[in-house]
Amino acid sequence: MAYSELIKNFSRIRAYLRSFYVYGFRHRNEFTQKSARSYDNERRRVESWLGDYMSFGRDAEGRRVFLSVDSRAIKENPLYRAFRAKSFTDRDITLHFHILDILKVTGGQSITEIMDELSNRMSEFENDELPDESTIRKKLREYISLGLIEMKKRGRETVYTLSEDHIDFSSWDAAAAFFSEASPLGVVGSFLQDRLPGKFDKFRFKHHYILNALDSEILYELFSAIGESRLITFTSRKQRTTALPLKVYIGTQTGRQYLLAWSPVKEGFFFHRADLIDSVKAGDIFPFPEAQKKRLDEFCSFAWGVTGNNHTRLEHIEMTVFAGPEEGHIVERLEREKRCGRVEKLDDSHWKFTADVYEAFEMLPWLRTFTGRVTDLQCTDKRVINRFWKDFHEMMQMYE
Repeated sequence: MAYSELIKNFSRIRAYLRSFYVYGFRHRNEFTQKSARSYDNERRRVESWLGDYMSFGRDAEGRRVFLSVDSRAIKENPLYRAFRAKSFTDRDITLHFHILDILKVTGGQSITEIMDELSNRMSEFENDELPDESTIRKKLREYISLGLIEMKKRGRETVYTLSEDHIDFSSWDAAAAFFSEASPLGVVGSFLQDRLPGKFDKFRFKHHYILNALDSEILYELFSAIGESRLITFTSRKQRTTALPLKVYIGTQTGRQYLLAWSPVKEGFFFHRADLIDSVKAGDIFPFPEAQKKRLDEFCSFAWGVTGNNHTRLEHIEMTVFAGPEEGHIVERLEREKRCGRVEKLDDSHWKFTADVYEAFEMLPWLRTFTGRVTDLQCTDKRVINRFWKDFHEMMQMYE
């Protein structure tokens, strides 16, 4: 089969990119999904999009390929290029230009008029068969769902017209550029920028989580279901789960995205990594039970991260931090990053952070950032205290 840059299904290229270029760093002989030739075709397809960001390394088992990106140097997320490589048939591209041109020239036509005009146009080409009416209707419904055209009534007749566009995108160049790199669905901003005469490229990001782009289709399905309060069935590692999606959390340290959902069967809340979800199928509308809304607010108010559930006992933690009179930035940071915790002043140089959370152990990375300033640490989960001071003493030995 000849190599093609275009792809029919993004989920396959998403899995391939993650396995070989992002997380796995696998070798060619580890590709077991299809033949080695399929691997070569997939590799060349990725190289056509990301050739400037690919690096190579060798070890005892052979050659490895991976992505290497300096977030300070790139103007836009290079992974968005994969979304512009969707395949299409000759009939798709023919109908696309003919239908939109007919509606632009005529201002609006019925399905019968569109079919007649298509017949006149396509009769000028040899071997170009006119598609049936059901195919044209499907294409029109697709364009309606995309917002490209609208249905209007002309007496008893239904007329299709091009959607009016009153937006001046040139005044949105900076907003679209920022959205494309900072939003979970930044690929939308990237496509909007394609409509501008020149791209706004003044933004650079110190912590740029470009890998989230691979989850864009999954997030779109999740956000749509959240907005419509629909049950979803998602597949992750060959396991199917039915739940009601509620929120999407984004980690401040890793940029990783998590789905917060409610299980109607277990009547409990749980988190699931978005990058581990392979597919999402929307189901019936399922209004979130009123009795659970209070439990949701309570759950969110005691969730430090994405561990624990509303059936877990709360754990209490207290940390006393030294901050001199001239070190107001430490206090400001405590206030800014306290999340569900509380901060109180003990004296001119000591401040106490207090929190009740479902899982105190996951606070350790944050607690360690105050190393050298912690004068006292108390927690109902003794593992947290033991681990914190164990790490502290090991670090002291390293520097001695």
